[in-house]
Amino acid sequence: MQELEGPPGTPGGPARAPRRREPRRAPVPTRAAVTTRAAVGTRAAVAACVLLIGGAALAGCAQKAAAAASLQLGTAYVEVPSAGGTTEAYLVIRNSGPADRLTSARTSVGGRVIFRAPAHSEGTTMKTVPDIRIPAGATVRLSPVGFHMLVTGAGRMRGGGQITLTLIFAEGGTMSVVADVTNPATGGSSYFVN
Repeated sequence: MQELEGPPGTPGGPARAPRRREPRRAPVPTRAAVTTRAAVGTRAAVAACVLLIGGAALAGCAQKAAAAASLQLGTAYVEVPSAGGTTEAYLVIRNSGPADRLTSARTSVGGRVIFRAPAHSEGTTMKTVPDIRIPAGATVRLSPVGFHMLVTGAGRMRGGGQITLTLIFAEGGTMSVVADVTNPATGGSSYFVN
């Protein structure tokens, strides 16, 4: 009997010779492809740098925002200026966060603001100081017999009016508070109520 030949690889069919595979060759990149890859790589590097710098800036802003959130400005008032245009400003600063320093201040009516402190424990003589420390977890009251702000050369202020005090803290940034223009000698201040 004669065997029938079937399709290759089946019993009775012709043996299949192993197929030889040629190694795949990587296509040779064109000059345009190399330029495009370099441009994409450069863009990615620039984007990474922008994100890194932006992230660092936002982290710094977040720290300032957190410090500012721990500071609160309370009741503020400014005495009606004397004939020479000099007055004093008082307020309450509450700090529920880490220690900070009040480094400068300005008013909405101009002038120069300097910080004053008692020169002696009696508090009768004052001296100029560069800043006012705000301890961690403390309430600092700027008052006539303690730390306060001396305002010279400011514009016109009328009793019963208001001005804005802008305070700059070392860590807490810039904060503003509305201050009543009052005459404490005639009972025109609510400062000592709070």
